[in-house]
Amino acid sequence: MAMNMRLLIVVPLLLVSLLLSSVHATDVRYCDKKVDYDVKVNAVEITPNPVARGQPATFSIAASTGKAISGGKLNIDVAYFGWHVHSESHDLCGETPCPVPTGDFVISHSQVLPGFTPPGSYTLKMKIVDANNKQLSCVGFEFSIGFGSSVAGLATVNAI
Repeated sequence: MAMNMRLLIVVPLLLVSLLLSSVHATDVRYCDKKVDYDVKVNAVEITPNPVARGQPATFSIAASTGKAISGGKLNIDVAYFGWHVHSESHDLCGETPCPVPTGDFVISHSQVLPGFTPPGSYTLKMKIVDANNKQLSCVGFEFSIGFGSSVAGLATVNAI
């Protein structure tokens, strides 16, 4: 009976710890430490971490602002071992509800990285600009793409 009670406690704790191990907060650096940005980035979570090639990955950025934001863009640059490899731009209102009210908000972006994406360490730099192209924030953080192959990634490579 005591063994069954221990299992009832230990098994759920192990499951929760495994689930939480796939979600990691990421260290965030401001592009210029001397600038007092209008948007403060509090945390970045990447799920799964490391990112799996050919599988959906979600980048969630917890931020706050002292004034409402009616619209804008996210400008993203990605480097692989220091080499610029990708740029993209997204409508801010496509990644979080607009207008963004004063206070806390979350920017969330999901996408599938191609199966041929090289595994390793990447650096992402994200600039948030308003509708008038005024820079509201600029942060950088690192993420990893795992070394394992994915079925979707292999299917993509074989289809080419």
